[in-house]
Amino acid sequence: MRRRVTFSRNLTLSLSRTCRCYCKYCSFATHGAHLYNPEQVLEILDGAARRSVKELLVLTGERPEVNAEVAARLRAYGHDDFTSYVAWTCERALERGLLPHTNLGVLTRAELERLSEVTASQGLMLESISERLMQTVHAGSPTKHPARRLQTIDDAGELQIPFTSGILVGIGESEQERVQSLEALAAVHARHGHIQEVILQNFVPHQRYYGREPAEIADAAARAYWRTGVAEERPRLALPEWASPVTIEQMKRLIAECRRLMPDVGIQIPPNLADWWGELVAAGATDLGGLSANGDHISPEHPFPSPHQVRKRLQRDGYALTERLCVYPRYIDSEWIAPAVLDVIKLKYWSFIPRRGSGRTQPPAPIRADLVPRAIERAGAGWALSPDELTALFAETRPEAVEAMREAADALRAQLAGETVTFVVNRNINVSNVCTVGCAFCGFGQGKRSPDAYEHDRGEFARRVHEALDYGATELCIQSGIHPDWTLEDYLGWLRFAKELAPQLHLHAYSPMEIAHMCDISGLPPAEVFARLSDAGLGSTPGTAAEVLHDGVRERISPNKLPVARWVQIVEASHAAGLRSTATVMFGHIEEPWELAEHMRVVRELQERTGGITEFVPLSFIPFQTLLGRTHGVQEISREENLKHTAVFRLALGRTIASLQASWVKMGLDAATEALHWGVNDLGGTLMEESISRLAGSYHGTKLDPHQLVAAAHEAGRPAAERTTLYGIRRRYELPVAA
Repeated sequence: MRRRVTFSRNLTLSLSRTCRCYCKYCSFATHGAHLYNPEQVLEILDGAARRSVKELLVLTGERPEVNAEVAARLRAYGHDDFTSYVAWTCERALERGLLPHTNLGVLTRAELERLSEVTASQGLMLESISERLMQTVHAGSPTKHPARRLQTIDDAGELQIPFTSGILVGIGESEQERVQSLEALAAVHARHGHIQEVILQNFVPHQRYYGREPAEIADAAARAYWRTGVAEERPRLALPEWASPVTIEQMKRLIAECRRLMPDVGIQIPPNLADWWGELVAAGATDLGGLSANGDHISPEHPFPSPHQVRKRLQRDGYALTERLCVYPRYIDSEWIAPAVLDVIKLKYWSFIPRRGSGRTQPPAPIRADLVPRAIERAGAGWALSPDELTALFAETRPEAVEAMREAADALRAQLAGETVTFVVNRNINVSNVCTVGCAFCGFGQGKRSPDAYEHDRGEFARRVHEALDYGATELCIQSGIHPDWTLEDYLGWLRFAKELAPQLHLHAYSPMEIAHMCDISGLPPAEVFARLSDAGLGSTPGTAAEVLHDGVRERISPNKLPVARWVQIVEASHAAGLRSTATVMFGHIEEPWELAEHMRVVRELQERTGGITEFVPLSFIPFQTLLGRTHGVQEISREENLKHTAVFRLALGRTIASLQASWVKMGLDAATEALHWGVNDLGGTLMEESISRLAGSYHGTKLDPHQLVAAAHEAGRPAAERTTLYGIRRRYELPVAA
């Protein structure tokens, strides 16, 4: 899979900086009385909610109630201890849709358990396993003893609390002690599996902030940096005598050790404490922590870069920045998360919940696994399945049931399409990416004024057509964004020009969204638009822009796109005009099993009415450079789920559509080859260019030569054939005869 780098969109609340410890490197703590009152807390929480952050990071000193004044204030606020006040704060955060992550220092088991009812995750830096630091930087700080801190981390594991820990690098420890610290964390994680990420934090010396509030300094620095993109000159202070210099090579070695010791754990590096963070991502770091909207309260003069700034940097390096919650996806489960917190996630952040077959939201009716065996049998015989049966198939996760679906889908493929694996030699041309629609799943479309917007002129278009001819293509596939300045004549013009350049090429062009747009801007009905397009040279239409044919899904991911009824009207008009089409589905994002069931009902009934669909093309969602992937936590669908869905699509169509295609540009050629055993008979086209998937972050290339597609078919034990767009066979490639 493509490398994703994650972060949490958070806001920091330094509820109390009063601390019992005297760490020499810390400028956050104070030994005076510091505590936000309830009114201040609520004001901060309301501000956080307005800023659309998802995580409330609660930072505090260690055991602030040891200060008599803090203890008195807590009693005045109605709390017997500080943990009670933190729990109250977390409850208020949850009411505002914020997920609390607390970092309070060493806690008792009872305190951890109490907070687990109102937090999504908790954290405590181990800092170092070295006991000798208790005589230097940790002198006078009893709760910095490694045994005390490891006990808290271990207790959190026993309580099944998703947990963040880490080490400080450069506070006087040796390289060997750094690795030993990671080994200690790995041992605890091996027992409980609760450490979701390890922070590798390099020490940066700070000035003291006596009489000033670090939170205010941090907030001002962050606002200025995020607004201007220019960070003020950050202080560069000399290292104290007890500190040890940290090099980038040492940090890279720590990342390697962390990956070796805890391969399933995220590796977080702060992007505000050194300019080398990009190189550390390349070395294997996976997370940038909370890019806090109000700055770094621990290092207030070192503001975090904004998500936009980080995304642009990572995109240049080939990585995708993706938002996460403070709790990592694999822990979003009732086994790890308290009901009150899980309710907030399900209500506000349900798209971050991992796909586990049965959906992430409440189904309209119970999902009945008992329907699956009979549904597989009926589908294999070609019968139309009920919505409940289709839902059960899409939701299925039992290995034996999934294998039964695969066998039935493969048998149905053999009956309808035979053993030959087909493909078409074609060329895509995306004439322009200027688009007014703004779909959340798209990385292709750009506003007209965007520096990334483009529009090919006739010369560039002609060059690409001639390239297609030289390559031996028989089909030209033309699609673009919804350009605000184009008229119907522009769309007709590209077809006429293509036919003028290459009359022998089949023109497979214009999505239902583009056709609907032509109808809107011309005032003509679909039948008349298709008549004109056909006269200009159109040979068939791609059944794209389908996404999921459920208006509820469409309203969430593409509210400006044509509704289901309009999509069906356009495709039916294409068929009525004698122009056959494909049909597609885009899956693996926020859709649920019952919504895919509705999509398949719509497609099957359309085909039963017209018979005009040549092939069904499942398109797995590419999340990396899209809004859904960046801000809604949608991850790439797994290979296993992709293949399972492929089989269900074949079963759902029954005998209505003979050809089922695997999109190698979406799922990769290896998975597409495997899909030939899951109901697939067609590998699509050579493409030559593919901008839509590429700009969404696809990493499977944009061109395959015919011999590669032939080899894939032969690897699956099947003969291959080059076809035309409408499935005439041009050339056969039989299986090699064994020596």
